Amino acid sequence: MDLRQLEIVVAVAEEGGFTAAAHRLHTVQSTVSTVVRALERDLGTSLFERTTHRVALTPAGRAFLPAARAALQAAEYARATVDGARWKLGGRVRIGVMPGAWPDPHRALAALRREHPGVQVQVRMAPPRQLLAALRESAVDVLVAVENCVVAEGLVARPLRREAMLFVSGSDDRAADRPITAADAATAAVVDFAPGWANREATDRAFQTAQVRRVVAHEVTDAEAAAELVRHDLGACILPASVAARFPDLTTRPFTRGGPTWHICVTRPAGDPAPAVAAVLRHLT
Repeated sequence: MDLRQLEIVVAVAEEGGFTAAAHRLHTVQSTVSTVVRALERDLGTSLFERTTHRVALTPAGRAFLPAARAALQAAEYARATVDGARWKLGGRVRIGVMPGAWPDPHRALAALRREHPGVQVQVRMAPPRQLLAALRESAVDVLVAVENCVVAEGLVARPLRREAMLFVSGSDDRAADRPITAADAATAAVVDFAPGWANREATDRAFQTAQVRRVVAHEVTDAEAAAELVRHDLGACILPASVAARFPDLTTRPFTRGGPTWHICVTRPAGDPAPAVAAVLRHLT
């Protein structure tokens, strides 16, 4: 068993087929098939179920995949360690992001590229449950999500961003100079992001803690759409202070004690991270 075999198995599993895996690895389909068959003979079991329409992992394949990814990651760590000793850091880092939790990734990634041009970063956006599964299966290296949204034994978290969230309403809000309670906000803040987005997670959690029921009438996937609905008096919304500042024509109000907060964390497996991952963490936090 060698790293090339592991790389091919992972590619077939992630791409869902031999042809797609061959395209990803810049080789031909026959080579991919031959390598997989040889590894299956060596293991004494099939890793994939093959039909005319699909390729799927067998139970043995599903058990093998996380170990294959971990082995590839360990090999990458070894290479990166040697490169680091030669002052040339490289490797691939996969970042899982909860939708909306990282609004300005270009800042950290641009700085990382300037310092370590050999480090390749891949960003994958998905709901928290999928991100946690990906982290457990070594499909991603670090997660960016709302604090305490991705929690499991063996994980450590570091704060990425902490700020207040504000109640955002139309410019003619006569109570603009007074803080608002969660109960009052729940009746008006009917504009929010779709379930699974960081903003929605933070606001829903605050209302649940306050034991206040809220019904969201308008679900959006970007702050500009939320602001436009507010401008047309279709409801208020709740946004992190830094995001709300992008819409000076709207009125913002702070919350009384117990309002929603914007706490974003970077989560990763415990232990010493690979050099490339450590470099990414430094630029993130």
